[in-house]
Amino acid sequence: MKIKKIKILLIDDEEEFISTLAERLELRDYLCKTAGDGVSGIQMIVNEPFDIAIVDLMMPGLNGLNTLRQIKEINPDLPVILLTGHGSTKDGMEGMRIGAFDFLIKPLDIYALIDKIKLALDKTPQVKS
Repeated sequence: MKIKKIKILLIDDEEEFISTLAERLELRDYLCKTAGDGVSGIQMIVNEPFDIAIVDLMMPGLNGLNTLRQIKEINPDLPVILLTGHGSTKDGMEGMRIGAFDFLIKPLDIYALIDKIKLALDKTPQVKS
């Protein structure tokens, strides 16, 4: 029996950060797709299923909170973890009020992120695809 890999969507405008994060998660057996902005990320969620989304709060154009709002309109059950590079717990708390599972502050501890991913997936009803 083949075990299904967890499929993660990473949405962040920092290209080097997002590609490094995807690499580090893939080394740990996660399947990652990336989007460089909120609009592209939303489009990807419309077109394919993901198990979890990780969204940067500070992005030009559609910021992380507005991206989160749209994700929750499209798929209310999709867990979202927010990332902030500016130590702003206020925006992180606002994101949780809107429906994010949790938030983490950059620079990111990969082990803390993996723990949050596991927790979010444990608490989310799994939809049969």
